[in-house]
Amino acid sequence: MADDRLELLDDGDWQRCLAVVAHPDDLEYGAASAVAKWTSAGRDVAYVLATRGEAGLAVPPAEAGPLREEEQRRSAAVVGVTSVTFLDHRDGVVEYGLPLRRDLAREIRRHRPDVVLSINRHESWGGPSFNMADHRAVGLAVLDAVRDAANPWVFDDLAVEAWDGVRAVLFAASPRAEHAVDVTGFLDRGIESLRQHARYLEHVGTDAAAMLTEFAVGAGRRAGVEHAVAVELVTP
Repeated sequence: MADDRLELLDDGDWQRCLAVVAHPDDLEYGAASAVAKWTSAGRDVAYVLATRGEAGLAVPPAEAGPLREEEQRRSAAVVGVTSVTFLDHRDGVVEYGLPLRRDLAREIRRHRPDVVLSINRHESWGGPSFNMADHRAVGLAVLDAVRDAANPWVFDDLAVEAWDGVRAVLFAASPRAEHAVDVTGFLDRGIESLRQHARYLEHVGTDAAAMLTEFAVGAGRRAGVEHAVAVELVTP
């Protein structure tokens, strides 16, 4: 149907992207293919994660946290990302509020991105499945932190200069996506990036290749390309 189509994003002339999510593996369920495309073009992408995903395995958090952090660093390296920061908010109980906004505003000021990337912040994934609280809290805080980072009078005790250069915020896996990034030629790297989360994939029983291929083919069909990542575009 015509109203189901996705508009391809113009690659533009931006140079720096900051990807901000709640957990290890969040970016790898599709968005990492876009990251691979961007880094291959010489663009700088850095990751910031609110938690270490320590509540996401069937082992105690003290064991799961370091394991998932290492998986995330390997996963990021596959798609050309070397800067990975963990903010140490508690997995499963991330709270929207000033501490989270402050942390994210600091990272935005520090990295000075042109584009910010995150994942679905809405209540649903587009069907009956309810989106978890951590994703919703971080997604809303991302939007507010972009504005906070731009205002020199907000969090003015941070020893980092204000940054008002964010041109766009992209949310992957959003049920309100109207745009797409063409990732034709980069799906394999996205799949390999997700596969680095081996312990987590074993825990949840996910087939990385099958799932990401289905997502990319479906979004690509809607965008008129072979493979794509659907995104919701928000402009500050």
